[in-house]
Amino acid sequence: MDRRDAMLRRFVRENFGVRGTLGLHRAAFGLDLLRAPVNVVLAPVFLLVKLFGLIARLCRARRLGDWLLSRRIVFQTAVSRKVAEKVTTLIGQMDAAGVGPGAPEAMAARAVDDYVGVRNAVSEITTVLFVLVTGWALFHSATLGVLSLAGPVADMRAQALAIENYWAGQWLGQVYFGWFPRALDPWQVVATGVVLAMLASLVTTFAGLIADPVQLWLGMHRRRLMRLLGRLDRQAESASGLSREHAVARLGDLSDVALALWRALRP
Repeated sequence: MDRRDAMLRRFVRENFGVRGTLGLHRAAFGLDLLRAPVNVVLAPVFLLVKLFGLIARLCRARRLGDWLLSRRIVFQTAVSRKVAEKVTTLIGQMDAAGVGPGAPEAMAARAVDDYVGVRNAVSEITTVLFVLVTGWALFHSATLGVLSLAGPVADMRAQALAIENYWAGQWLGQVYFGWFPRALDPWQVVATGVVLAMLASLVTTFAGLIADPVQLWLGMHRRRLMRLLGRLDRQAESASGLSREHAVARLGDLSDVALALWRALRP
């Protein structure tokens, strides 16, 4: 176990430190820039499929539940593929050194895929925190996602353009639109939301540059890999189809939708 722990510590230090995560994210320059916006759109579908899978299990439709929980809804990015390859290589090296779990290849592949999915969810949580800090800094309000941020950003941009193009000059424009704010068209909010969603997807793609070193310093990467190895030691399948990290990431989306609906429906 001491030898396994030493290999594990060396692995997370080499791959999730500042230099290691920079090396991982070089693979993001390419098709990942196109996959990221699509994955943002598919994220709610991912949540629904996982929830239906868990409900099916609770209703004793285990075959249907297992099938739903095993579906890969989002596209695998090049960075995720690279992380999966490195973790798979680590497990193989441990097996060769006599300290590995010795689990069947298919089971190890599923466990690694779950691990990579959790790492991606942490990147999404990092993006939610970034949006929250941005909204608080600019508008002094809680913005849990793009929906909450789109309205204030669109309004700020519309006001700035109206003041800049005011016929009597910008100074009088500031006075006038300070008293009579410009009406905001719905299409402006929608267009702003689309642009912000694309920017948020790019932030998520490279969020690991910050999240990986922080998780390394907090010991989270090591503990997560220890759980993965413990699961393979027992040769047990995942007990749940929705990890805590996935739940937290999707909770931000759901809270953002609920907050946007409340703001839209209140008198």
